[in-house]
Amino acid sequence: MLAGSVDDSGGGAAGHIYLKLQVKNTSTQACVLDGYPGVSLVGGGNGTQLGAAATRDPALPSAGPIQLAPGATAVAQLRYTQAGNYQNCTQTPADGFRVYPPSATDALFIAHPVTGCAESSIVLLTIGAFKAV
Repeated sequence: MLAGSVDDSGGGAAGHIYLKLQVKNTSTQACVLDGYPGVSLVGGGNGTQLGAAATRDPALPSAGPIQLAPGATAVAQLRYTQAGNYQNCTQTPADGFRVYPPSATDALFIAHPVTGCAESSIVLLTIGAFKAV
C-alpha cells in the first residue's frame, strides 16, 4: 500500500517545473521499489490520459532496490514542461498524475492541477528513478 503526493518546492527554469514525486509506505509490511515509476497526466474528472506518458531521465537512474519500511518515503524527480511551450499543443486542464510504482499494475492518483496537452505526441513529463529519503 502506497500513498502518493507531489511537492512543488523544487523550483524551475526555462519553462520547466521540478517536482518531487513522493510515495509513502502506508502498510505494516516493508516493500521494495526498484527503478522508475510510470507517470502520466490525467484529466476530464475520469482519469483520461492527456498527452504522452513521462519519459525516463537517464541522468537520474536507479541505484538499485530500495527497501521501504512501514511509514518510510521514497522520492523521484518529476520534471513538468509547461504546455504553453508547444505551439501544437491543445491545452487541456489536468486533474493530476497517474503513477504506477515500478513493476506494479495498479496505479495511484495524485491530485495536482496543471495544464496538459491533448496530443499524444507531446511529452511534458520526465521522471527519474526512486531514491530513498
